[in-house]
Amino acid sequence: MLIIPILYILVIWMLYFIEIKFGYNFNKYGVYPREFKGLRGVFFSHFIHSNTKHLFNNSIPLFVLLLSVFMFYKEVALKVLVYGALLTGFLTWIIARESYHIGASGVVYLLFSFVFFSGILKKHFRLVALSLIVIFLYGSMIWYVLPIKDGMSWEGHLSGFVIGLVLAFLYKNKGIKKTEPYFEETAFDLLFDENGNYAPPNSAEDLNVDVKSQLLTKRCES
Repeated sequence: MLIIPILYILVIWMLYFIEIKFGYNFNKYGVYPREFKGLRGVFFSHFIHSNTKHLFNNSIPLFVLLLSVFMFYKEVALKVLVYGALLTGFLTWIIARESYHIGASGVVYLLFSFVFFSGILKKHFRLVALSLIVIFLYGSMIWYVLPIKDGMSWEGHLSGFVIGLVLAFLYKNKGIKKTEPYFEETAFDLLFDENGNYAPPNSAEDLNVDVKSQLLTKRCES
């Protein structure tokens, strides 16, 4: 469960270290919209960051959301991450401005959207609460799906948000489910009538008869 979230964070930090240490610039491997060479960014852009602040701002919410998805959606978590990241990159390639789009922000919005809307669809409000906590802690990130800040790929954010919503509907029957409470009737319950009034049998023998009768009724119903 921890392996992939930790590995993802290590990879993006290692790539940034290589850039700084050896003077490389991987920005050209980002998504460049509507050009064939820009398609390589669909695969690579989520691992590339422009500076330390950009990388740090993505790392913590990315780790928290990856951990949440792999904890609550084990059977589809890898599909959500891989397919979602590729579709996010491709949608960015289609709709974005002509510039290199890099960073794991698209994946952050993908995972946030998936967890948030999955929680609503499943009526599992602990998942919704988790997403809202991430929003609260990391700067009201929902607003950054709009073009409100220069130099930020709001198109990548919007693409991740949309793809997360689509995957939430696609996998709405997968992962953690809200369970209804189940109460099994016991001999103690037979001491009360249907209105909750204390009405014990006249004798232990009658109680045994009532218990056997209840068990027999259950077997017949099943």
